[in-house]
Amino acid sequence: MTFEMRPSQPLDPAYSGNVFIAAQPDYESAQAVIYGMPMDWTVSFRSGSRLGPARIREVSVGLEEYSPYLDRDLSDIRYFDAGDLPLPFGNPKESVDRIYQYTTGLFAQGKFPLGLGGEHLVSWGAIRAAWEKHPDLRVIHIDAHTDLREHYEGEPYSHATVIRKVCDGIGPERVYQFGIRSGTREEFAWAKQNTRFFPFDLAEPLSGVLEELKGYPVYVTFDIDAMDPAYAPGTGTAEHGGLTPKEVFKAFQLMSALNVVGFDLVEVAPQIDPTEQTQILAAKFVREALLAFVR
Repeated sequence: MTFEMRPSQPLDPAYSGNVFIAAQPDYESAQAVIYGMPMDWTVSFRSGSRLGPARIREVSVGLEEYSPYLDRDLSDIRYFDAGDLPLPFGNPKESVDRIYQYTTGLFAQGKFPLGLGGEHLVSWGAIRAAWEKHPDLRVIHIDAHTDLREHYEGEPYSHATVIRKVCDGIGPERVYQFGIRSGTREEFAWAKQNTRFFPFDLAEPLSGVLEELKGYPVYVTFDIDAMDPAYAPGTGTAEHGGLTPKEVFKAFQLMSALNVVGFDLVEVAPQIDPTEQTQILAAKFVREALLAFVR
């Protein structure tokens, strides 16, 4: 049987209506659609990111709707929260295919897709749909890890291989990597030779490539482990020496000048962080993404 999802309906039949703050109930007039990708089938250290989308929504109620960084308010835009995709437990390829199918529908209807993960492999489905819609796509990858392996312990569908899949698809010269501070020696060498590679930092190197990105459609994929664990400990593979929230808020200001056509935020594992720092910060980044990218 062919699996089908209608973008205009809540994704989970049991969906109870817990939505991201200020989401509107009308899909048809929405400029953007928030959807969850609750998958952590290939996580190699600490699992639990499948719980991230729901908890990000829940803690968003504590946010102000106004962003002083962007001088915009959530009331300025219209977005619908569709709930979480029903993904087949333990089947990463089928899960990614379902994400691709769903986001293809969003792009076809002129909606801005904003995905909540989930492990980072989920991003490949949405990026593939964005590339199909926009053949000259560029990708901004913000992460602690290179994610450039061809396989991880023999498995080609892994959160450690997602950006290599993107590179093999759209071409590595179209992939801009920021904040990277972890990976194999071979991955770092490959990135230096092939991608637009800016390890360790975000705002300063991003400001240096804005002009070359302008005029192109851009997809932004943000792994919460790009943050230093002091700010976001609730993630599967935390890496010290990371970004600060202040630098990321500056990056959203910079990226607001680009033609961003899709965004996802992944790898929040709420059960690891009982303080809720990670979840609250992730929700604030989602607010900034909505206000920076949805016109």
